[in-house]
Amino acid sequence: MKSHFFAYISRMRFIQRWALMRNTAPENVQEHSHQVAVLAHALAVIRNEKFSGTIDPGAVAVAALYHDASEILTGDMPTPIKYDNPAIQHAYKEVEAVAEKKLLHMLPQELQSVYAPILTHADPEVERLVKAADKLSAYIKCVEELKAGNTEFREAAAQTRKALEGYGLPEVDYFLDAFMDSFSLTLDELK
Repeated sequence: MKSHFFAYISRMRFIQRWALMRNTAPENVQEHSHQVAVLAHALAVIRNEKFSGTIDPGAVAVAALYHDASEILTGDMPTPIKYDNPAIQHAYKEVEAVAEKKLLHMLPQELQSVYAPILTHADPEVERLVKAADKLSAYIKCVEELKAGNTEFREAAAQTRKALEGYGLPEVDYFLDAFMDSFSLTLDELK
């Protein structure tokens, strides 16, 4: 059987994010997914090492790598539209679910049971950390755009920071306290 799954996955790099905003540095879904995987892994490690958690950081990182895979088929819907009202949000979740199933069925049958929980985020704690990492990635993007002088991201940065602080996840608070300020620094200041 021939499978198009990984050929589709490689097309994540063609899906642009932040479509409604002027960007100083464009970002695609593949770049974003990598960053979310790194951040989700870090959040899982922080949870385990600082807060006595028992979550598998590898499973969290893998789920994060694929968290936006459905956007290969749906495109990236801008957040202000996606979350504008419950009807749109519900409809988009249904579209995402259809896209996830379509991607899953591109795999050979013998691999589908392995990828099903990865593509559909079956474990709620894994999903929670991936969602937090996704929001953290958005916040980092906002901070980097502001650092580049792009005030277009000022309100998004404030709203995203507030959302992160409201998650009630100590590993997110730890990350914000220990690591976030570095994203505002220049390369020379990071020395």
